[in-house]
Amino acid sequence: MSELPRILLLGADAPNAWPPELQSTLEPQFEVVRWSPEDWPETPPPGDFRCVVLCGQPSQTLTDLWQWEGVLKHLPQGVAVIDTEYRIRWCNERLSALTGRGDLVGKNFYEAFGAPEIVGPDFSPFHASSGVDDTCTTTLRLGEKTYFEVVAAPVYVEGEPFPRFAVVTVRDVSSEMIVRQKLKAIYQAGLELGELSAEDLVELSVEQRIELLKQKIIHFTKDVLEFETVEIRLVDKRTNELEPLLHVGMSEEAARRKLFAEEHGNGVTGYVAATGKSYLCPDTSHDPRYLPGAPNARSSLTVPLILHDEILGTFNVESAQVNGFTYHDQQFLELFCREVAIALNTLELLNVEKMTAATASTDLILRELAQPVDEILNDTAWILDRYIGHDPAVAERLQRILKHTRSVRQLVHRVGERMTPILGSQMVTLRPQRPKLRQKRVLVVDHDEAVRIAAHELLGRFGCDVETAHHGEEALLMVRSFHYDVVILDIRLPDMTGYDCFVKIREIRDKLPVILMTGFGYDPSHSIVKARQAGLKSVLYKPFRLDQLLKEVENAVSASGESA
Repeated sequence: MSELPRILLLGADAPNAWPPELQSTLEPQFEVVRWSPEDWPETPPPGDFRCVVLCGQPSQTLTDLWQWEGVLKHLPQGVAVIDTEYRIRWCNERLSALTGRGDLVGKNFYEAFGAPEIVGPDFSPFHASSGVDDTCTTTLRLGEKTYFEVVAAPVYVEGEPFPRFAVVTVRDVSSEMIVRQKLKAIYQAGLELGELSAEDLVELSVEQRIELLKQKIIHFTKDVLEFETVEIRLVDKRTNELEPLLHVGMSEEAARRKLFAEEHGNGVTGYVAATGKSYLCPDTSHDPRYLPGAPNARSSLTVPLILHDEILGTFNVESAQVNGFTYHDQQFLELFCREVAIALNTLELLNVEKMTAATASTDLILRELAQPVDEILNDTAWILDRYIGHDPAVAERLQRILKHTRSVRQLVHRVGERMTPILGSQMVTLRPQRPKLRQKRVLVVDHDEAVRIAAHELLGRFGCDVETAHHGEEALLMVRSFHYDVVILDIRLPDMTGYDCFVKIREIRDKLPVILMTGFGYDPSHSIVKARQAGLKSVLYKPFRLDQLLKEVENAVSASGESA
């Protein structure tokens, strides 16, 4: 190696680029090292130089190159120049910061990142960028939550068919990837929340389906959203109360607390349920709406459960840290709550479908039972009426037959009601409720079998206990034997007029309400006129509408003074 002092000559690639007088003056005294812009990003030879000389036409290009390098050092992305062997020939300071390493020049690009996993879409980006005149993109993963996006573009040297280098930009996309993963996980969780196999539908009860859904919600809340506490309440449409569906990590006092969907006096949960707006509480100690929930909670996030603009309930999570939830957490939870609302609605629809089938089965059974049960009641009451004063044991047995026969329909009704699904506090009802008619005993007297069957179906579905008689004498026998809340009586009976039957019923039970029926207002015996004079309150004209029938029966039973 020469012992002469060294001079770095920049911008001159041939000896004739030197001015002759400079060459003759310097070369005997110094070792001259040449480096031109075409050699970039090759670094200048190492070592000390006595001076640097810019010379020739390319010197302006070299100056520009240094200016660009100064800009690249301050880019937010990491930038590097990679050769065909993946060695880093040059990089800016940002790349060093991203890798957490010092001097990267000369190191293998992948080793600089600690042998990361390539997750695509291009699994060999530098190879791809060296073969075509286009950029290639891939993503590197380090550990569980660190991701870098790498974009490589080829650099060609004039006159050469293949690129000599690749310019690479590196960007930290960890937060973006985590958001995408969470969104994907939430979408997948939504699919699984509402997923029920045919075996589940057949084998699981309503309560078991609800429990399965609750376990899935808890699982995804912890694994996908990474929240440790959760409380879900559903709005009871009848009372506006927020009934707990599930709670994990909440204090017992908070879980038992009565809350209503009202803006004031019911904490954050009541406010969210009343307004349908999400509520982020960054510091529970300074929020007047917050009511203590999870032990030592310092922040909370509450989101409404909404489906088709209807507020079903609330979903609340809490953290032991102040500012424990971000805007992204709110967005994730709102998306998840949409899936939860859909799952709850799906479960309710399945429950309604099950109830519809159960109700249809119950109605069918009651329809088939109606006539045989009425015949048993009519015949047994007839025997009992004629057996008074004879063997007490026989009379007792007949009374038991009557009692058990009358209870058959009630038992069928109770079984049907036990099959009514309940979701949280939300009892599903398939028909409008008529509480005044429930468990009221109605005797329908008509010679027309179609009318008797219709009475069973129309009044029975609203909870009435309907029994029928074919003619007047049978009706009087039934009134003497049993308690009724109202009698519906046709004015044309085979054995007597409606008026005569009305009078005799009143002789047996003077306060028993009676409704007379007539077809198209036809009343040749003037039963309705005479009965009105005798105290009749209600008349139905056949064919009557259901709402008219229900209204007249409700009015009659409300006015009745007899006890059951």
